[in-house]
Amino acid sequence: MKFLMSLLSSFMLLSASQAQPTNSFPLWEDGAPGALGTADKDIPTLTPFFPSPDKATGAAMVVCPGGGYGNLAPYEGKDYALWLKDQGVTAFVLKYRLGSAGYHHPVELQDVSRAIRLVRSHAAEWKLDPKRVGIIGSSAGGHLAATLMTHFDGGKSDSTDAVEKESSRPDLGILCYPVITMGEKTHAGSKMNLLGKDPSPELVKELSNECHVTKETPPCFLFHTVEDKAVPVENALMFATALREAGVPFDLHIYEKGAHGTALGTRAYNSATKLHPWTSDCVYWLKLRGFVK
Repeated sequence: MKFLMSLLSSFMLLSASQAQPTNSFPLWEDGAPGALGTADKDIPTLTPFFPSPDKATGAAMVVCPGGGYGNLAPYEGKDYALWLKDQGVTAFVLKYRLGSAGYHHPVELQDVSRAIRLVRSHAAEWKLDPKRVGIIGSSAGGHLAATLMTHFDGGKSDSTDAVEKESSRPDLGILCYPVITMGEKTHAGSKMNLLGKDPSPELVKELSNECHVTKETPPCFLFHTVEDKAVPVENALMFATALREAGVPFDLHIYEKGAHGTALGTRAYNSATKLHPWTSDCVYWLKLRGFVK
């Protein structure tokens, strides 16, 4: 009997671990809508980072690396995920399709929306809280996160795809030196990669996220540096002002020093690394929001 109980216990633990994916997986099993091919660049994916069960808080974050919509910076992807994992937050690094591969808006928004829906649809299976699914993004990844925060929808209740029935609204957002506007203070490379050459004034306004904040926009943590020469600090200030006017809770941190791409303050994260102060400010905020113990 003792042997059988031990075998059953081992089987249950194995089943639980198998329920949580360990490798990258595609957002769409049968191919992404609008894909231009079947190469790696045409297949948006999520890469999971699950904390140990004794640390896990049940909260999750989709991580959007920056890179000007032309590439994806690993130090704003995997490194962020490892840091979140150490806080007990399950992280999913999003590989979204890029302008450099021929993809323009609304494909990127389509990918990030699907990512949030997908995590929510597996919440029970992966031991996550569907009401604590957030998003974090840096630079152009911050623009993508802010775009979702201002352009989400409640899901398609009549869809035959269970994933598409889920809401794409993040429960909170973390924006690190984000591109916010497509106007005068934008990052030119991000704008061209996302919108193509000579976008219409209507499209420019549609993707200038400071223009689309409402009271339904989720709570937000922002940080930027005054010294940032690639993405002007005005981007974060504009979004914070819009959040304030809409009555949305936010935490804004502007640091005097620091070049663009500050990330965690290191390009080789481990739990013993000294990090930029924004990370401790953010953990404090995440505790207030119930994402971290």
